[in-house]
Amino acid sequence: MRFPALAALAVLVSVPLAAPAVAQQSLSQTLDQIDPKERPASFRDLSKRLMPAVVNISTSKTVAPSGMPTFPEGSPMERFNDFFGRDEDGFRREGSLGSGFVISADGYVVTNNHVIEGADEIEVNFANGRVLEAELIGRDQDTDLAVLKVKSSTPLPFVSFADSDSAEVGDWVIAIGNPFGFGGSVSAGIISARNRDLNAGRSDDFIQTDAAINRGNSGGPLFNLGGEVVGVNTAIISPTGGSVGIGFSVPSNLVNKITSELIKSGRIRRSWMGVNVQDADENLVRAYKASAKGGVIVTRITDDGPADKAMLEVGDLILSFDNQPVASVRELTRVIADTPIGKDVPVRLVRDGRARTFTVTMGELEEQTGDEAAQLPDLPASANDLGADLTGIDDDIRRRYGIPKDVDGVVVTSVSARGPAYGKLLRGDVIVEVNFERVTTVSETLDKVKAARATPAEPLLIRVKRRGEAGWFDQFLSVDLND
Repeated sequence: MRFPALAALAVLVSVPLAAPAVAQQSLSQTLDQIDPKERPASFRDLSKRLMPAVVNISTSKTVAPSGMPTFPEGSPMERFNDFFGRDEDGFRREGSLGSGFVISADGYVVTNNHVIEGADEIEVNFANGRVLEAELIGRDQDTDLAVLKVKSSTPLPFVSFADSDSAEVGDWVIAIGNPFGFGGSVSAGIISARNRDLNAGRSDDFIQTDAAINRGNSGGPLFNLGGEVVGVNTAIISPTGGSVGIGFSVPSNLVNKITSELIKSGRIRRSWMGVNVQDADENLVRAYKASAKGGVIVTRITDDGPADKAMLEVGDLILSFDNQPVASVRELTRVIADTPIGKDVPVRLVRDGRARTFTVTMGELEEQTGDEAAQLPDLPASANDLGADLTGIDDDIRRRYGIPKDVDGVVVTSVSARGPAYGKLLRGDVIVEVNFERVTTVSETLDKVKAARATPAEPLLIRVKRRGEAGWFDQFLSVDLND
């Protein structure tokens, strides 16, 4: 079964559109006839008031030759150079359209990063036809936000941010933007959900709406009935590429924070701990002899990073960060993002069955890295207490599975669909620990598994080395031998 695609909303067409009237104050002021909690008889007055601050953004960039021929001057085929939009060296110009909105009278404009990414030229088109060249002030790939600046001899109409934490499911919203190049388009709907995690980045926390948004709406505002920006329209889920009533907006509180920092310094500085982590379910927490409802397990530590300097170790179960409980990777990611660079942070964890606290001095994130496990297919396996076929490591096995020389243990060659390890272990995993004890042979591993069955109330904890896109990393698994 194929799942519908998550699509960004930029569109590759070009339509110049419209311009603002002079304004000194924000257009985000509640109209007397509109109750923010009830659907108005018409969105006409609200749309008319907000339209001057919503802009269409057109970009262009030079694209290098990509295999299409460029015909020499004087050739009978020369006319096809213009047809393909290519110059004498084979380069061509490519344009795209998106949306945005003005947030200050002096010309700061918010949009999505993917709308302007790679652009050589950026133009901002206002609702009355006025077109201004834009300067890129800063952009943030993680939140997919960008800030532009236009120069105007007169103050520009602008809108203000709402408190997105006050937005509730069921609240009425309207989207204004440039879908498919049709500028000044308005659609209405409600907030369908909040705090959506789309696995698109560290800062995933989207507002979901059923207001129709399509390609070209990227970077446009999602307004509440007070005329305040509650979100920036960024993506949709659609099997066709058009709206099916599932759109996502970056919440305004995050947008306000990011854009303020971009205007101030041109870039976003984020705290960095220097670890890779995984969620710990209840069984894993119990295996660590901890009483918390959740936590995260350290699976990789960056050499000479903050966690390494603080003496954290792979396998540590982190329960709290800066005195705040963390029950999931998502929670830890968010609290780290809100932590000032250079701050000394207490990290409470469990190691070897004992609770400990370490102090981590937060560093600055320089680049984004991540691992995704290579999901090798499960195959039938012979019966044993683990339900997996295992083999020791020799030169042939090391070559076959690409196992690094510094990795020792027992290799999983197949996993039985009827065994307790099914869905946990993967073919190619290297088992290195069982219940916190090192293993190097198959017999040693199975003996420890067999011994663990004597205490069936406690799950079996297995530490494996697993191959991902960025290399080998540690993974911690809990296996219920009673399954």
